[in-house]
Amino acid sequence: MDSPSNATMPCGFLLQGFSEFPHLRPVLFLLLLAVHLATLGGNLLILVAVASVPSPPPMLLFLCQLSAIELCYTLVVVPRSLADLATPGLGGGSPISFLGCAVQMQMFVALGGAECFLLATMAYDRYVAICHPLRYTTVVTPGLCARLALACCLGGLAVSVGLTVAIFHLPFCGSRLLVHFFCDITALLDLACTRSYADELPLLGTCLVLLLLPSLLILSSYGAIAATLRRLHSPRGRYKAASTCASHLAVTFLHYGCATFMYVRPKASYSPRRDRTLALIYTNITPLLYPLIYSLRNREITTAIRRVLGQGRQGQDCSRWPRNSKKVKGPQSSSGRAPTMQHVRPTFLRAWCRTRLPAKGGSAFWRKGTTK
Repeated sequence: MDSPSNATMPCGFLLQGFSEFPHLRPVLFLLLLAVHLATLGGNLLILVAVASVPSPPPMLLFLCQLSAIELCYTLVVVPRSLADLATPGLGGGSPISFLGCAVQMQMFVALGGAECFLLATMAYDRYVAICHPLRYTTVVTPGLCARLALACCLGGLAVSVGLTVAIFHLPFCGSRLLVHFFCDITALLDLACTRSYADELPLLGTCLVLLLLPSLLILSSYGAIAATLRRLHSPRGRYKAASTCASHLAVTFLHYGCATFMYVRPKASYSPRRDRTLALIYTNITPLLYPLIYSLRNREITTAIRRVLGQGRQGQDCSRWPRNSKKVKGPQSSSGRAPTMQHVRPTFLRAWCRTRLPAKGGSAFWRKGTTK
């Protein structure tokens, strides 16, 4: 590798992606496309479900922001990776400009940092809900939720800008080929031609701010929650309170576990191909698991999703009413003519819609009406 004195600022980079596996690229493209569409669908469903709730509780608002972050998180990385896999003739790598690489890395770190802060905020929400239930509505207000959500986004943005400036001020020499499918921190540090530990200080500071400090807040919150649960005499109440934290704990372990394993280690232990495989997992699989975890474990979000799906199903069934029916059989109207669709009472329409749905109450209502 060239010396730092001969280093020049590159005009761009080449993303190798998975170009060394030409026979696996079609299969990998279809697999990533299916996972990406499922991730988008799951997170969008959670966003719509939370938006349909008239006055959602704070935990649902935080979950809505988490789904929005995951949605943007995948859109920063996956569409370009799919485009590179679908483009033939990129055996030498897909070119990306210096500015484009910096913007992609900055947005990736900003969204990941915002998620770290948001998970700590959600832990605080659980702490207040379990340890101080009588004060929950007065402490965790909609205004506080909005301020905390904004602080999470601004904190991730500030840290990402500082890290991006520090990384892209390093001298890059030799090959411009990044053994990765996006501009990740480890791939860029491995490409830098300096080997001193001082170059790793920005990444170390970022890990302290984004990983260590929120982890301490989460541990302290759940330590207080555990102490409160031990004082509960009812096993059912203890289980019910603990079940509200299960989804958040699962997502926290996934996010912090992947981030810690990827970035909290010295530069000498970097392995570009291994890091690329791990990045493929935490940029595609973990965002897909988050909606599944919350939809299976969180009763409030499950109820909201069922409400959205039920409304769409009911609207679809009610739309089957024959539009070309100008007249209906029944009693004469006051004008002496058969009543048109405008004269049909809304109660009859509701009863008709219920008969089209598989609910038992609707069919029973229809049978009662027809037997009279």
